[in-house]
Amino acid sequence: KEKTLQFSYETMTSRNIGFVSEDEQEKIKNAKVLVIGTGGMGGACIQSLVRCGIQTFTVADIDIFEVGNLNRQVFATIDTLGKSKALSTASKIKEINPKVNIDVLGKEWPDNLATLLSNHDIIINGMDDIGATLLLYRTAAKCGTTIIDAYASPLPSVTVVRPNDIRPEVRLGYRTTDTDWTMVTEEQKADCRLKEALFVMANSSSANHFKMEYAEDILSGKRSRPSFAPMVITTGNLMAFEAIKLILGRSDGTDHVGYFFNPWDMKIERPYTGFIGQLRIRYAAWKFNQIAKNARKI
Repeated sequence: KEKTLQFSYETMTSRNIGFVSEDEQEKIKNAKVLVIGTGGMGGACIQSLVRCGIQTFTVADIDIFEVGNLNRQVFATIDTLGKSKALSTASKIKEINPKVNIDVLGKEWPDNLATLLSNHDIIINGMDDIGATLLLYRTAAKCGTTIIDAYASPLPSVTVVRPNDIRPEVRLGYRTTDTDWTMVTEEQKADCRLKEALFVMANSSSANHFKMEYAEDILSGKRSRPSFAPMVITTGNLMAFEAIKLILGRSDGTDHVGYFFNPWDMKIERPYTGFIGQLRIRYAAWKFNQIAKNARKI
């Protein structure tokens, strides 16, 4: 309690000034942020945003922290194992800024999604649930809402999908466009994972920084999707940068296709478009099939 009494928002955010003006800091303070999925990149994004000085959050997650989360999720600790990710995240946020306003949602969040989207300035997708992500994008299109997201990729990435942008479901060619989000089959989910993986392989150097012999088991669901702390936390911070730029109305070169940041080779890798992009995806599919065949022989 004594430490809470000593807290000062102005002191906490005073060293932000210079990167942002005092007027811009006030905009950051008053922004309302919705984060769905508070584990890896979602948790890292929230941590940066609360330290930037955002005062109002809604967080949603249905999962609990597990031992396997300790390798990359910033709010996963020995003390939070077995506890709700959303509730634990809210508690940890208040340890940074005890005056923050935060609402916590669990499995009920899809029922109120249109209202949630309308009541928040910034939407962060931190989920790895395919069906729920389809619901988020479909509802955002109807509500005219922008979503900050990232690819399931071995390299950090970020996308900013604005209201009139083509949805990832359509852009990546998912076979789910006529399927209710609650009825997506395991076969369709596997196809979605494959389509995204092929896009990532075709448009970044991700394959050079990942042991591809594990790819088939990951896409089929036999092995969990790998995650690595520097990659996940960097992705969350890239998402936080996009959130701040949207709040401040700063010009932005990030679009619905996004970009990959390659810290291994110090490069920004932007996806290919049009005919060249399609050719690269076809080549990625052929290459993946060859890798899968070789893996089966071992």
